[in-house]
Amino acid sequence: MLNTKTQAVAAALLLLASQPSPASATTHHRYHRTCHTVTGTVVGGVGGGVVGNVVTHGSVAGTVVGAGAGALIGHHIASRHCRRR
Repeated sequence: MLNTKTQAVAAALLLLASQPSPASATTHHRYHRTCHTVTGTVVGGVGGGVVGNVVTHGSVAGTVVGAGAGALIGHHIASRHCRRR
């Protein structure tokens, strides 16, 4: 049986492998913009969940809070790098 940390890492790898491609995460508005906010949100959520799980020694609440905080931070960082073309 896998321990909790191994399960968290395996789940993170599965989520990273199943993330949307950058082409499907690009938004098109009046001006052509390249924006990968979905990718930033997913990567931040997975990373935050793994960190929260490790820091709280496998606590579900720590994993959920870490994932939420990571998703918010990842979305914010990714949206700051959106640029017009």
